[in-house]
Order: sequence, then C-alpha cells, then structure tokens
Amino acid sequence: MRLYNPPLQVVGFHGSRRGDPERGPQVRMRSDEAALRLVSDGEMVWVQGPRRQELAVLSVDDTVPKGGVVVRDIGGLAVSEIVRISKPDMDTGSSRGTLA
Repeated sequence: MRLYNPPLQVVGFHGSRRGDPERGPQVRMRSDEAALRLVSDGEMVWVQGPRRQELAVLSVDDTVPKGGVVVRDIGGLAVSEIVRISKPDMDTGSSRGTLA
C-alpha cells in the first residue's frame, strides 16, 4: 500500500553549534501535513532530498507554512529544495540507502 505523499519545500534551515541545548537532525512540519503522512510528533521520519536521505525527529509546528518544512542539522539540503517525508518501514528489512 502506498500513501499519498506530496512533496514539501524546505522553507527554513537551522544549523546547531556545539553546546546548543538542542542538536541533531530534526524536521518541523504542520500537523495537517504530518497527519497526511501518518506520522506524529517525536517520531523518526525519512527526509528524502535531491542528494541524500536521512532519518530525523519530527516536530509538529503549526507556524510552518502549508506545504513547507523547516529542517535542522540535515546536510545536503538548502532552502527552496523539494523533499519528501515518510515513515520508516521497519518491517520489511529492505535497505533504503546509507546514512552519512
């Protein structure tokens, strides 16, 4: 079964620094966009960009514009690029690529 998963645009990028209280890969999106993809706040999700894919923690934030995401500490992404967010498939054991 394949879910409807429309692409999203990166509308913001934050890079953390050593010593910042919050660090690591994160993606912020609206609650309606998360519900469409069957993911919820605090869950791990795949962020699939044009050059790479990476696991990140989802943070639901309704201040993010509709159709957009804000990412933190995900290399290889830039503002205005198109990404897809999906739930990892932990049941099939198929490889989706390597994490860098």
